[in-house]
Amino acid sequence: MGFGCNAAGVVGCRIIDSPRERLIAVLTNSFVPCNGRFPTLIALLTMFFVGTGGGLGRSLLAAVLLTGVILLGVAMTLWTSRLLSATVLKGVPSAFVLELPPYRKPRVGQVVVRSLLDRTVFVLGRAAAVAAPAGLVIWLCANVQVGEGSLLSLCTGALDPFARALGLDGTILMAFLLGFPANEIVVPVMLMGYLATGSLTDLSDLEALRALLVQNGWTWLTAVCTILFSLFHWPCSTTCLTIAKETGSVKWTLLAMALPTAVGMGLCALTAAAARMLGLA
Repeated sequence: MGFGCNAAGVVGCRIIDSPRERLIAVLTNSFVPCNGRFPTLIALLTMFFVGTGGGLGRSLLAAVLLTGVILLGVAMTLWTSRLLSATVLKGVPSAFVLELPPYRKPRVGQVVVRSLLDRTVFVLGRAAAVAAPAGLVIWLCANVQVGEGSLLSLCTGALDPFARALGLDGTILMAFLLGFPANEIVVPVMLMGYLATGSLTDLSDLEALRALLVQNGWTWLTAVCTILFSLFHWPCSTTCLTIAKETGSVKWTLLAMALPTAVGMGLCALTAAAARMLGLA
């Protein structure tokens, strides 16, 4: 379920009877990319490693690369689950038995109502609770002037040295920070920083987008590290609120944010260091 929405995936963990294993599933759910991250992953893979032209060969290559990225997320989910099971969440593994009830014809009205009330409404409510103040923060960062530049440019400059060690730059890292409300706005925030505009910006033409990124210093290494960090970083605000409600603990919520972030930063730093050591970047 996390491939669709990590918040829904966290709620889906209720089916697990063991509290220990349910908590492990909650903490590792965001290691798989949700729908909000797929557009970024597909766009970067296409622009820097496949090409924007058509053709069956390029389509197959794009599918293979995306599948590899997804499998990396699944592998890290399993590895982190095993690590948690052997350390902070030790315990005896339990069996899972699912008893299938007799099949009955579904009631369409009941399914729609329960889906809206139990899933859609609560997710939208939590998203709206964060979206409004987050939108204000993004607007202030882009439009409040500090000296000769905006608050956004000041923050990106401060983050740049650390981001470079991860194979990124300050604008990319700031875009992920401001993209906390929803992963879908990471690229628009990034473009807002590069173009120094006062509002979110988007480019539908991948060739134009690639040219803009290359103009701002992007290389294949930047694309690889951005893909890795997009795959492994803190969950979005709605998922974090859902984790907090499901676990009833700030500690576990913070751990759910720290785990993928630590993995992402570690992988990015190792990839960037290895590429530079080998003279590939």
